[in-house]
Amino acid sequence: MASKQADILLPAFAATAVEAIPEICATSRETFRSLKTKDLDYRKVQLRRLYWAIVDHRPQLEEAMLRDLRKGRYESNFTEIDWVAKTCLFALENLDKWAKEEPIGSPSVPLHFWPNKIRTRKEPLGTVLVIGAYNFPFSLSVDPVVGAIAAGCTAVLKPSEGAPNVAMAIKDIFDKALDPGAYRVVNGAVPETTALLDQKWDKIFYTGGAQVARIICAKAAENLTPVALELGGRNPAFVTRNADLKLAARRLLWGKTLNAGQVCLSHNYVLVEREVLDEFIRQLNVAFNQSFPEGAKASPDLARIINERHFLRIKAMLDQTSGKIVMGGEMDQSELFMSPTAVLVNSADDSMMVQESFGPTFSIIPFDTLGQAIDIANKVDPTPLSLFGFGTRDEFNKLIHSVTSGGATFNDSFMHASLGNVPFGGVGGSGTGAYRGKASFDTFTHFRTIAETPAWAEGSLRVRYQPYDWSQLRLMRWLEKKKVNFDRDGRITHGASYWLKYLLGLGAANKKSAVLRWLVIVFAWYSYTVRSR
Repeated sequence: MASKQADILLPAFAATAVEAIPEICATSRETFRSLKTKDLDYRKVQLRRLYWAIVDHRPQLEEAMLRDLRKGRYESNFTEIDWVAKTCLFALENLDKWAKEEPIGSPSVPLHFWPNKIRTRKEPLGTVLVIGAYNFPFSLSVDPVVGAIAAGCTAVLKPSEGAPNVAMAIKDIFDKALDPGAYRVVNGAVPETTALLDQKWDKIFYTGGAQVARIICAKAAENLTPVALELGGRNPAFVTRNADLKLAARRLLWGKTLNAGQVCLSHNYVLVEREVLDEFIRQLNVAFNQSFPEGAKASPDLARIINERHFLRIKAMLDQTSGKIVMGGEMDQSELFMSPTAVLVNSADDSMMVQESFGPTFSIIPFDTLGQAIDIANKVDPTPLSLFGFGTRDEFNKLIHSVTSGGATFNDSFMHASLGNVPFGGVGGSGTGAYRGKASFDTFTHFRTIAETPAWAEGSLRVRYQPYDWSQLRLMRWLEKKKVNFDRDGRITHGASYWLKYLLGLGAANKKSAVLRWLVIVFAWYSYTVRSR
């Protein structure tokens, strides 16, 4: 695939000197301790500068992704460049609201505690490490950093060396646009990553595979560093006899053509109800021919496998399968080209099923009942990143009730993760934590509970002082008392009308108790409002 932007010069990949990494990290920590990143205006300036740097470096990013993944300009903008630019704007639009302190009132805080002004303060965690992935080398690296900037953290970003041209383009953007004391890029491979993991971080955010994730978690545990892991999984899709087979085939094929199927969310296998199996395969081939009228290899839109190692890994799955190729199958190692390929298998132990393909290939396995399909999915991978269901809504509800996944989509491929402002994350083996939109801000934020106890409230605190006075404890119990509506066997004993009577004081033992209860409530409320002025 020849470059249409060959006149664009990109710097050759250069790893960061390992001996320089401790100083880079120390500078980032010192900048955080200076408190400058806690200022909202500072954060906004960094986000604005990053936005414009992305816009201005669009040609360089397009060329870098063309060289690394042979990804066309359309897909580079659609899934990466525009994505992160919009993430910057969304953070700018919402940062004031996200960062605002939140008062905590009833029912979390009893009325007689209201004078303490309990509230939640949003504070940055500190200095964080973000480790990106090769499949979406720009968006999966920079998108989390946007959340770190918005939260007020300083950050060091380690892009994937698997996409070296994009890694250098990211470094150029950061060097030109962002505060170098707060936000730095470290490029390299295993030695540089190891040196970074030897440093103390306040959080590590990693996108990639489970094997490396285990290494990162082990290193993080040495310093009790929290981690957010965005991994993958052997994601199932379910197609029942009630599905629109033409639509299901078209949308599932799309999930394996985008970025040549190198998407952690894409389906690894499709469970198809046996009576519609032949028609589904036919519709897959119809959709294939519509997407690639001149053949997949001739398409200017289909990306390539990232490198030869991953090409050979996927090829080995196809070479070892006992199944039958029913769509695609063409490949060219010299160009790292692999056509979207479907393989009909008859066992969950087939080579196509036992590992994540992370490419344009997937298997098809028939089932006779939905319960059988659910059992297969839970055996193959009990916690995939995604789940897709094509059929009736009741069938989909049964699927999401019976099969755990990071996210799920009804009647489509990973639509639940196609918006940049809704939380995205895995569960179990597919990851921990979430990001995107406000979730990105939250993942790098410490929610700090604050209380202010006025001097005049000392009388109400007698219950905590020694020598203890049982009458004070009984008073507190009475003030906080809630009538339960269930018995010791867990059965409901009182309905909504009972709770309404109790709230109005009618459930009190006598009128004097009811009046006293309301007096205490009114006094507490009055005290709180007066002190809040």
